[in-house]
Amino acid sequence: MANMQPTKTPIKEQDPKIRARNFEEVCCGYTPEEAVNEAKRCLNCKNKPCVSGCPVGVRIPEFISKVSEGDFEGAYRIITTTNGLPAVCGRVCPQESQCEGKCVRGIKGEPVGIGRLERFVADYMMNKTTAPEKIAPNGIKVAIIGSGPSGLTCASDLAKLGYSVTVFEAFHTAGGVLMYGIPEFRLPKATVMHEIDNLKALGVEIKTDMVIGKILSIDEIMDMGYKAVFVGTGAGLPNFMEIEGEGLVGVFSANEYLTRINLMKAYLDEYDTPVKRYRSVAVVGGGNVAMDAARCAMRLGADNVYVIYRRSEAEMPARREEIHHAKEEGIEFVYLTNPIEILGDDSGAVRAIRCQRMSLGEPGKDGRRSVSPIEGSEYDIDIDCCIMAIGTSPNPLIRSTTSGLEVNKRGCLIVDEGMLTTKQGVYAGGDAVTGAATVILAMGAGKTAAKSIDEYLRGEGK
Repeated sequence: MANMQPTKTPIKEQDPKIRARNFEEVCCGYTPEEAVNEAKRCLNCKNKPCVSGCPVGVRIPEFISKVSEGDFEGAYRIITTTNGLPAVCGRVCPQESQCEGKCVRGIKGEPVGIGRLERFVADYMMNKTTAPEKIAPNGIKVAIIGSGPSGLTCASDLAKLGYSVTVFEAFHTAGGVLMYGIPEFRLPKATVMHEIDNLKALGVEIKTDMVIGKILSIDEIMDMGYKAVFVGTGAGLPNFMEIEGEGLVGVFSANEYLTRINLMKAYLDEYDTPVKRYRSVAVVGGGNVAMDAARCAMRLGADNVYVIYRRSEAEMPARREEIHHAKEEGIEFVYLTNPIEILGDDSGAVRAIRCQRMSLGEPGKDGRRSVSPIEGSEYDIDIDCCIMAIGTSPNPLIRSTTSGLEVNKRGCLIVDEGMLTTKQGVYAGGDAVTGAATVILAMGAGKTAAKSIDEYLRGEGK
């Protein structure tokens, strides 16, 4: 018994039957006592394998050591030397495949709850921190296009180096996918706005309702005296299956559906945002966006919500935690199934989705198993709404209005290892470069770009 590992501190959650009909946060977080106990499980490994799994290089053992001592402010100071959005990352990062996936504790048991400790520290300090100290300005202006995770991270790192940073955001609210894509029950919007307020306190100016490529071009921005530009416009162009019936009333892209609910607050009765409460909803896809859309549909009152995915659960890219929560909330998963047509009624509205069963083949070059249809296996599911969550691509507006910017066949901006595009002085990162990916990977790209921009403007880089 003496060799048993300390037990991982459990996380409290809303009861599934209650949370399935409200947008309040699912996970309740640690108490100070629970955080200290969990932090004491950390072995403080000499080689720090957990840090190697973090795209922004959070000094994980150092901040956890401070938590174990009850020095939460000290832990916060350590985290924020490399991460400007700790309350966000603690909630939405895929820790199980990153930092926690490298944790030595996880070899024979449960890894240390790194993400939840980060969230605890950020939340604990949210009402206790004073405004960050502004750095003496160096007089050099840098423009950031897009206020999502990559743009906010790049802006934060550059502001801390003394640059005069202006963020241009197309929407009326800053935050990008953190505001329009991730639901309140996973990431409260007040938390996002607090992180953005910290950025403004550093001296960063945020200009909303600025659609770059329409109101201003990148060339015009540079003519205004900005010495470098970072493009962090994300991947907001939704993909569709191009099957019959996608033009019917009741078919949405996940982007539109989630934007109406999250950014435009359609889930609150006091807002006039139009969004219909559907009876039976099919969500096509297997990623985190599909989980978000399905769980939102359930919360808006649907009797039945189906997640239709053409592979098995083992191949689903969504986080295990999100799949687990969706199942608890009553969402039905339909595996090894692919839609082939959306059927409409006489008024042009969705009435059913026609599916075909699939069989799994061998893994391809990318490691994912191939799928093939089973002849004669077609069947219909009765629905009145279909949400397509099968990925997104970068919006072509920036590349189509900026000479010298090259893209790959998927429409993603081409960059070098320092995030420099094919246009001098213009850098890019996040989903605009990779296609739809995770918040933390976008943040890592923003950090890399900030470092490269600083070297370039000091005459040390390209």
